[in-house]
Amino acid sequence: MNPWRLRLLTRLDSLGTVRAVAQAAHLSPSSVSQQLAVLETETGTQLLERTGRRVRLTSAGLILARRARAILDHMDSVEEELRGFGEEPSGLVRVGAFQSAVHTMAVPAVTRLARAYPHLDVQLLELEPHESVPALRAGDADLVITTTDFGELPLGPDLDLVPLTTDPILLVLPPEHPAAGRGPADLAAFAEESWAIDISQSYMANLALRLCRQARFEPRVVGRFSNYMLTLELVEAGHAVALLPGLAVDAGRYRVATRELANPVTRTITAAIRKGAPPRAAVHTVLDALLPPAANDGCSAEGRAAES
Repeated sequence: MNPWRLRLLTRLDSLGTVRAVAQAAHLSPSSVSQQLAVLETETGTQLLERTGRRVRLTSAGLILARRARAILDHMDSVEEELRGFGEEPSGLVRVGAFQSAVHTMAVPAVTRLARAYPHLDVQLLELEPHESVPALRAGDADLVITTTDFGELPLGPDLDLVPLTTDPILLVLPPEHPAAGRGPADLAAFAEESWAIDISQSYMANLALRLCRQARFEPRVVGRFSNYMLTLELVEAGHAVALLPGLAVDAGRYRVATRELANPVTRTITAAIRKGAPPRAAVHTVLDALLPPAANDGCSAEGRAAES
C-alpha cells in the first residue's frame, strides 16, 4: 500500500468529499479518484461506494482510513528516529494555528526552538479552528493551536488537549469614538454602529453574530475580513467597530480603543495532538515551547500525554 494514497484516504474520511481532498492536496478531483481506485486495487478491497454524485467510504474503507492514521504516524516516528537516533528532537513538525496565535504564540516559540534545536524544522500553517482540527485528524498537521469554545466543531476523545491560556473578547473602537475609554461595554448600546466581522462561518464571525443577537440587534456589517490587521485598519480609520480576541489587538501598531464586555466572554486556547500517535520527541518539544513558563516548570508535554 502506497503511503501517499493512504494519506488521501484519511483525508477523505476527515473532509468528506473528493473535491475537498483535491483542494487540500493540490490535485484535481479526477486525480484523487484515480489514486483511490489504485489503492482499492492494491488492497483488493472495495473502499468506496457512490451515493448519487457523492463518494463515501465503505465499512472496509473506514477501517483502513483509521488504521492508516496510526500507520502514517508510526512512519513519521521511525523517520525521526533514523534521522537523529533520538539524540535530540529533529525532523519536521507542522503546527496549525489561528491568525492571532501565529504572531503572539507560535512565532516566539519557533524563534526559541531554532536557537536550541538546529535540526528541528517547524512549519507554521495559518488555520482557523474550523480548519485546524480536520487538518490534525487528517494528518496534515502534527499539532494545532485551537479553542475549545468552537461549538460547531467539538474536540473529541481522539485528541489530547493541553490548555495554553485564556483570551478575553474585546469591543474594539476608533480612538476618537465617544464611547472610547469608558468601563465595560453593553453591546446593545452599539446596535446602530457599523461593524467589521470575520468571514462567514469562522469562529469569530459566529461568536460576534451570536453576541450581537443576544443583545437583540442584527449588526450592520460594512467589512468582512479573514485578516485581523484589515479589521483593525478599518476600525482605526473610524469606519467600524469590531469584536476581537485580545491576542489579535496590537495596540502598539494600531490606534484603537478597547473595552471589555459587560458580560465577559473569554475563549480557552489549547494545543491539540492526535491521541494514540507514537510519541515523537519533536512534537512534544514544540508543545513544551508553546506552554507558559509556569506550566513548563510543572511537567513536560510527554509526561502530560502519558497521563492523559
